[in-house]
Amino acid sequence: MRYSILMLLVSLSALSFAQSSSREKKADHLFEAYSYFTAIDQYASMDTLSISAMRNLAWSYLNTQQVEKSAEVFSALVQTGEASLEDIYNYAFALKATGAYDQSALLMEKFSIQSSSDLRAKSYKSESGSLSELLKDEGHYTIANLDINSAEQDFGPAYYMGGVVFASTRENISGIARRYNWNNKPFLDLYTANVLDKQLSSPLPFLPSINKKYHEGPASFTADGNTMAFTQNNYEGKGEDGSIKLKIFFATKSGDGVWSAPIPFKLNSHSYSVGHPFLTANGKRLYFSSDMPGGFGGVDLYRIDQGEDGTWGEQVNLGSAINTEGDEMFPFYAESKQTLWFASNGHFGLGGLDLFVAAVTGDQQYAGVINAGSPLNTRFDDFAMITDQDMRTGFFCSNREGGKGDDDIYSVQLHKPFLSGKIITGQARSKAGETLSGVEVILMDESGVQVSSAITGPDGTYQFSVESNKNFRLQGVKSAYYEGKNTVSTKTEIAKVTADLVLEKIPSFSLYALVTNKKTAEPLPGVRMTIRNNRTNTTEEFTTENGGEYRKSLEAIRVNDQVDYTFTLAKEGFFTKTLNYLETMSQPGQYDVHIKLDFALDPLVDDLSKLVTISPINFDLNKFDIRADAAAELDKIVVIMNQYEDMVVELGSHTDCRGSIKYNEQLSDKRAKASAAYIKERITNPNRIYGKGYGESKLLNNCACEGAEKSTCPEEEHQLNRRTEFKVISTGDDKLNIDNKSTQSFD
Repeated sequence: MRYSILMLLVSLSALSFAQSSSREKKADHLFEAYSYFTAIDQYASMDTLSISAMRNLAWSYLNTQQVEKSAEVFSALVQTGEASLEDIYNYAFALKATGAYDQSALLMEKFSIQSSSDLRAKSYKSESGSLSELLKDEGHYTIANLDINSAEQDFGPAYYMGGVVFASTRENISGIARRYNWNNKPFLDLYTANVLDKQLSSPLPFLPSINKKYHEGPASFTADGNTMAFTQNNYEGKGEDGSIKLKIFFATKSGDGVWSAPIPFKLNSHSYSVGHPFLTANGKRLYFSSDMPGGFGGVDLYRIDQGEDGTWGEQVNLGSAINTEGDEMFPFYAESKQTLWFASNGHFGLGGLDLFVAAVTGDQQYAGVINAGSPLNTRFDDFAMITDQDMRTGFFCSNREGGKGDDDIYSVQLHKPFLSGKIITGQARSKAGETLSGVEVILMDESGVQVSSAITGPDGTYQFSVESNKNFRLQGVKSAYYEGKNTVSTKTEIAKVTADLVLEKIPSFSLYALVTNKKTAEPLPGVRMTIRNNRTNTTEEFTTENGGEYRKSLEAIRVNDQVDYTFTLAKEGFFTKTLNYLETMSQPGQYDVHIKLDFALDPLVDDLSKLVTISPINFDLNKFDIRADAAAELDKIVVIMNQYEDMVVELGSHTDCRGSIKYNEQLSDKRAKASAAYIKERITNPNRIYGKGYGESKLLNNCACEGAEKSTCPEEEHQLNRRTEFKVISTGDDKLNIDNKSTQSFD
């Protein structure tokens, strides 16, 4: 971990230092004094540790680059169930530094859900899909470790008069061995070196008047080399928490080459640190890092401008596009390319500190933050990039494996420019105006070759850093939506070009039917449905469950397509029914088939009077002509028999006992046949019904008449015997093929 380079910029205020014993109290004091190696020895010698002590031990390992051990302690801390969300984040951070990306991602998912507003969580959610791309070496860089690197810390290069000034903990020629508690290394001093064929050579202490007994560096210089800004320990005393803060100082060089005494920066404080200064070419703007109050958390990047009178104005936080609740530091502004380089452990990266680039627009806004990717970035700390004006060569620092010491300086050649001062930004939204997350936005050149891609976050936004004077295509892809397309040109003076994507939702069509028992209106489970698609000549089977429901999604249907289905419904104990559904899908949505067609099944019966309420079929005295009121009742039978074309019915007519037996048989038979004839004329296959007169042979009560003896039954009992019955003789083989458009409902 590169926390040693922060040199007290790390904020420890969130940590709790509860002491459970005198030994733990001693270890805590060592931790607070940044004596991490000694603190580790103390903590490790104890049998049990409090929660705060476990946290301190994990941080001590992290700050001394023992990331595997740090992850082990964070794991134990999380398993206690008393870990904070910040502990979970730090555990994920430590795991990533070990290369355990999958395990780290699981913890970050948990952290992101519970801390959705955290900028680190937002960066993870929007950028985590790019991990595999960041790990690829796309040939954008050639890097080399420098010959001048020592076994100690060498970092923070800055261009100065054709050479480079850097910070180092190497032993200087004075031989005085002052050690820093944090890492048991000498304090930082500034050194100067020549640049020769992408290497640095002949390192020497920079200025005795600048290099004192504590930390000095890193530094920054104006283009003419006459003004410098540098980081230095506060020599005037400790802060309220007992720590020595960092300050920024300036020095100017006179015409005879003599540097002035250090001039303190207006924002220097005993309460917080300021450091990592970067001066623009003319010295009128300063970028710097600070943990001052009012930031986003941790260490933030700021800028401040110098007025005509030489005084500094008000500091400006670079905002949420750059800063997170983590640490952002080591700013470098490539003015000719309007590009800001910085290091961060809060934005999504490969582990530790990663190098990021962002475009700086004309209104001093920052957009298109991009992780510089492999091999510039690794799971270790990669930071402090500087480049020439063309952004073709430069230097950066890393504590990656294979170096000569703790932190090493590397040369870098950039074979492909990151930014040309142009940002394409936009938002993906639906045709209805809703922002769309999870849209894959593909950026292509005008010939259709993919240049880059991004996944939109909750706000639907995307950004690309691109070259000027080019034409591009944008394509947005999301499941359940038609592709969104747009074109955009960077042949403009505007640094940030807006191009949105509008995606139209693919219409969703579905069929729904509720199968019920016609007598009870209750949903009918266990109905075997055969659904034939008459357009494609395919068939599928379905059985209703307890809800009696049928649902079908129509995937390939578009607006104004026509569907043609034949439904056959069968269930034991019910009449089988076949229905044809022909519909134009005029708009997306659910189409309720049972509203248009009768999806209620009739229970099997032996008499149609059990299926439908039939009033008595009345005739005039001694006649068999079909009266209007009788026709209305017979029409009910017509409807049923047209629904079930294989149904065979016997129409039986019965009389009471009054009158002769022969007369009653003849009259009832004529009435039965007349009624059957009425129905025959109105149904398919008229042979399915026949009439038969039973006279008084099937009385329903004891109201019989024998010879001259008169029945004493009241009229209402004789009325029971005067009836017409519709006996179901057969229901066929249930292979019905009825085009039923009836909406008649029967009691």
